[in-house]
Amino acid sequence: MENEVQNRSNFTTNIVNIIKKKSKLIYTFVILIIISLASMGYFTHTLESKNKKISEKYIQAGIYLTSKDKINSKKLYEEIILSKNKFYSSLALNKILENELEQKNQNILNYFDILESIKLEKEKKNLIKLKKSIFLIKISKEDEGKKILNEIISDNSIWSGTATELLK
Repeated sequence: MENEVQNRSNFTTNIVNIIKKKSKLIYTFVILIIISLASMGYFTHTLESKNKKISEKYIQAGIYLTSKDKINSKKLYEEIILSKNKFYSSLALNKILENELEQKNQNILNYFDILESIKLEKEKKNLIKLKKSIFLIKISKEDEGKKILNEIISDNSIWSGTATELLK
């Protein structure tokens, strides 16, 4: 029994000694964990804040559009596209196209290029390419539009069937 008490005492003494020797390392590790958690929290908060602002701009642009203020609506939709938001940028371009808010074809093609530069899932990128090809065909750039449609088909996308139909 006395040996057990002495073994426990030695064990705790050894642990305390190890902690004392490695205290700087332990403190550094704890501080790094705290800084990492704080950084992740800040990053998440910043990202959520940006998304909220962009969603508010999208809603405001829709209100302007409803009230026939196409100039302010277009400005907000352009800001949203330029923000490269994964969700709202493509919606903004759709609104610009549907409501013919932009008259310059080159500007619309630039918007498509911005959307294509966003890191998106393969099928979402192919949907943007499909819309771009339809727009190109609409503005009499059929060769470019057909080239994009062939890319979609060769990519075995879920949009391949639609692209094939458009080529007929």
